[in-house]
Amino acid sequence: MMLAPSSTLSFLPAQTGAERKRQQPMDFLFKTVTLSVPKAGDLLEGLIIARKGAALFVSLDPFGTGIVYGREYYQARDLIKSLKTGDVVTAKVLNLENEDGYVELSLEQADKEMLWREAEELRKLKESVEIPVVEANKGGLVLAWKGLSGFLPASQLRASHYPRVEGGDKDKILEELKKLVGTTLTVTVLSVDSKEEKIIFSEKNVETAELKELVSQYHVGDVVQGEISGVVDFGVFIKIGEGLEGLAHISELDWGLVTDPTALFKEGEQIKAKIIGVSGGKISLSIKALKPDPWQLAAEKYHKGDIVQGVVVRLDKYGALVSLEEGIAGLSHVSEFASERDLRDKLELGKSYPFQVLNFDPSQRQLTLSFLGEQKTERVAKDAVPDDAQQDAGSGRNSGFGKEELSV
Repeated sequence: MMLAPSSTLSFLPAQTGAERKRQQPMDFLFKTVTLSVPKAGDLLEGLIIARKGAALFVSLDPFGTGIVYGREYYQARDLIKSLKTGDVVTAKVLNLENEDGYVELSLEQADKEMLWREAEELRKLKESVEIPVVEANKGGLVLAWKGLSGFLPASQLRASHYPRVEGGDKDKILEELKKLVGTTLTVTVLSVDSKEEKIIFSEKNVETAELKELVSQYHVGDVVQGEISGVVDFGVFIKIGEGLEGLAHISELDWGLVTDPTALFKEGEQIKAKIIGVSGGKISLSIKALKPDPWQLAAEKYHKGDIVQGVVVRLDKYGALVSLEEGIAGLSHVSEFASERDLRDKLELGKSYPFQVLNFDPSQRQLTLSFLGEQKTERVAKDAVPDDAQQDAGSGRNSGFGKEELSV
């Protein structure tokens, strides 16, 4: 071990000013011994050799003597009270050599650093931990883990804990989330950002032995009978077994565009669904998969160049979403118009207009349309499309298509 100045540690041999000037401890060490030189920010293990006043001295052999003092001593005072000579501690290097020849250390920063490293290791290994919920907000839950605050977004709650509030009322969601404050949840670490001091948890990825056993009984392609146990803005929860639920995402509810699941499904309703995914203790379901695919049925119905009649169901900066019949909708791009304002001036939600098919690819479920202008009569469009399609388009009956604005 290198010697520290006697002005601080009386049991270490004294050095004169001339001796100290001739031989700076670190400088001498690095010139005579080949070592992996530590730097500011590194974590080092050391042996406590003394505590004097508001300073803690740590042997960092062979790198010299470290010191925890000033603000760093004050911040770690509770930890220091529990330490005694001979204990091994991990400290973070703040300054490799101060004016007195000591390595300046921080115990408090080292403790945080090790926690962030542990969190990152948990993330990599996908290990689950039990953590108490200390707070709720409209976005999710705040969890306390070893002195760090982490966030569990509502979207990462498992099905049984997700607040099932019709209409997605944020105040009601918050009230449901508050019921979980004080409970302990089993979660995994989803992401870690030590620089921003952010840690995100997930309850969805936790796989208990019991859940694995339940899920193992089901396979992709199976058709299951279940009871709707919850209807939310992003889909429908379906109870398919004791203690097991699956989720049919809003995009899997119907071939038509669904904007409000509560308009189509009710809690307690019996329903059949097809399993389209089994992963991480989760079962993904599709209700529309058990219905005929309208895109395939229409494969021979529409062709490039056809004149069709369609109902405008959405207007936004990308263009107009136009429904031709139940489950079949395409985009008339904003580039077909002089501007977005021109688009909105010429088209009205819920109204039927003539369009020309620019592209129709049922295998990719792609349909692009060109607005023909109001000078084209409905008679031209009627001649190009069967009567039943005209009736569906004219009435705006699109099994989920509506006047609500949705993403294209």
